[in-house]
Amino acid sequence: MRVRAAAATAALLLAALTACGGNDGDGKAEAEPAAKESAAKSSTKKVDCSDEGLSQAEWMKSCSGEGGGASAGPEEGAGGSKLAWGKVARTTGYQDPDSGGGNLDVTPTTVVYQSKAMGSEASNGVFAIITVKDAAAGDAAATENAPAAGGGWQWIAPDGETVSSDNGEAVSITPEGFDGERIVQPGAWVWRTVAFDISEAQRGGTLVYVDGLEEAFRWKVPTRDAGPDVAKLKKGMEGDY
Repeated sequence: MRVRAAAATAALLLAALTACGGNDGDGKAEAEPAAKESAAKSSTKKVDCSDEGLSQAEWMKSCSGEGGGASAGPEEGAGGSKLAWGKVARTTGYQDPDSGGGNLDVTPTTVVYQSKAMGSEASNGVFAIITVKDAAAGDAAATENAPAAGGGWQWIAPDGETVSSDNGEAVSITPEGFDGERIVQPGAWVWRTVAFDISEAQRGGTLVYVDGLEEAFRWKVPTRDAGPDVAKLKKGMEGDY
């Protein structure tokens, strides 16, 4: 009887220890997903895209395309495909011996909508003014393709209507600080702007650039002021010129 009692007591102790161990295991299993979720939340930094203090790199990473991040590196040979806002496109420059005819990395980064700018008033309702970073890519100088050569910039409205950059009063918009030289030397880059005189209904269109080989690159433009240089661009358009 004593042997049986001792065996029963040992069995009870073993069951209790096993139960405690099982509880610990369950606790760990429940804690691990919670810990992972907490770590994921803490590692995901919420960016305020309206913060004009954001760097260009941070804005492009977190805010381009109105919520979609832009991938790194230039897009080569996009040929009609749409790119995320702030995404760089490697284009072929204007094919003119005097300008070098080299490759040009073209990046639209910021858009501002204003009914009045630099002493001019939009004849169609609002100006869409866009900053563009042009960088020579390679050992040759390069420049944007010219409208006279069948290239340059266009705005395609949401309803499909095409607006040229010399439409209305847009041609007079050349903000200070974004009026870089037309020809970009090897290893250099410049800020430029392109502006369109559009109606309010034509906001949020598609920006199109046709390069020196007649290849089209397209970016979907945000419907409101957006980009890392909104404040600088607005300041560059203050006053009458």
